[in-house]
Amino acid sequence: MRIGIVNDLPMAVEALRRALAFAPQHQVAWAAGSGAEAVAACALDTPDLVLMDLIMPGMDGVEATRRIMAESPCAVLVVTASIGANTSRVFEAMGHGALDVVETPALGGDNGRAAADGLLRKVDTIGKLVGKPRARASNAPTPVRSPGGALVAIGASSGGPTALAKLLGGLPADLDAGVVIVQHIDAQFAPGMADWLCQFSPWPVHIAAEGDRPAAGVVLLAGTQNHLVFRSPEALAYSREPVALVHRPSVDVFFDSANRFWRGDIVGVLLTGMGRDGAAGLKALREVGHHTIAQDAASSAVYGMPKAAAELRAAVEVLSLDDIAAHVTARVRSGPAPAPATASIKHAVAAQAAPTGTAKR
Repeated sequence: MRIGIVNDLPMAVEALRRALAFAPQHQVAWAAGSGAEAVAACALDTPDLVLMDLIMPGMDGVEATRRIMAESPCAVLVVTASIGANTSRVFEAMGHGALDVVETPALGGDNGRAAADGLLRKVDTIGKLVGKPRARASNAPTPVRSPGGALVAIGASSGGPTALAKLLGGLPADLDAGVVIVQHIDAQFAPGMADWLCQFSPWPVHIAAEGDRPAAGVVLLAGTQNHLVFRSPEALAYSREPVALVHRPSVDVFFDSANRFWRGDIVGVLLTGMGRDGAAGLKALREVGHHTIAQDAASSAVYGMPKAAAELRAAVEVLSLDDIAAHVTARVRSGPAPAPATASIKHAVAAQAAPTGTAKR
């Protein structure tokens, strides 16, 4: 990775340079002696990673982090002489988008490599999160129709694999829609999940690759720590921006890109998961007339993301997992949606939006 160093102490800058020299795959792009210099340097030459000190004259590292994330987003690792002495500043910087924190390595004596290991481990971890995916050929079949048909866009997190297996297993093999899934899962486990889902899906499940086109007869699964997005109405891609999001890949980022680029109808589905990722994107889909579905509390392993969608009135329907596949199919085929198994849609939406003492968290 190309790395920028921000520190007003020449000895600290040298220590960081020497630490990075133990990992020649990284290179120092520039060094800045103040927060203001760092903001300007990022605007001119945005690196892959910034090593950010916290205490500097003038603009400190907290404000510099905020400015960088707003103006020239990139990964930021806080590097400070004492994490304990700067706890509040560390949390403020992380609140503005810094990914992690490490203490400045002390490289005196003969243990230079050992002293550098903590920093290098953090750098390598961040490199895996923000690195560009390698280009590779797609195993997905060639699309049999042009973009602009139906797209089933699905987001899931905690509890998602089981829910996805149930949903995919309920879809008919002749459904004329492309299916794209964004599941919060570490990239190293995504290929195994795709293989596992093939047991339940009527179509093959593949990791989405750069340039893939959603099409009937294949399921595409986001497969890197970058965000899966549409770059055009015809093709998917991966993007490291926005860097600061906790969830990588993000359901919101994918829903938003589908909303901008996909020419045809979209059925947006938000399944079980912790947090709020996907709720705002689902609402944006609904606001322009696309059909949206959120899983209900009773069938969710973790009622976080779909609950947030219900609270935002982002979902046209709030349904049990057992009912979602039938409603997706009905919408794609433009037929009347079947009634929920246990209650009317109106009552289901009201029930999910109302706070209860028994909803899963």
